[in-house]
Amino acid sequence: MTFTGFDPERFFRAGLGHGGALGIQYHAHGADWAELSLPYDGKLVGNPGTGVIASGPILSLMDMATSMGVWLRADAFVAHATLDLRVDYLRPATPGKTVIGRGECYRLTRSIAFVRGQAHDGDPDDPLAHVAGTFMAPEGYPR
Repeated sequence: MTFTGFDPERFFRAGLGHGGALGIQYHAHGADWAELSLPYDGKLVGNPGTGVIASGPILSLMDMATSMGVWLRADAFVAHATLDLRVDYLRPATPGKTVIGRGECYRLTRSIAFVRGQAHDGDPDDPLAHVAGTFMAPEGYPR
């Protein structure tokens, strides 16, 4: 399934699906990158005594941000699957702060997209996670 002219703001307006349930929101984008935000919410906390957002919602944020980077680079919404998404957690998110995830597609082939990104909670120079991964489009990406 391919829809040309991908618009990330429109994509997020509906607030549907897993990202909508987590509260992930559109933040900014460019030709091959997207920034999304994950506002702090107590229901996303992993260990109630710490107030720290669990790793799962942050992984979901980064999976979505890197996917959007691919769709922006392809200028199309293309059905694809996450083949690999390595996440290096550098530190816990700061309790009470919004997490920003930036994903970039740095190479796009006929059927594989290569991505990288980082998450932070206010200072991009102090990231809480780095990601690197690949996506595959069974029907291929537009060229």
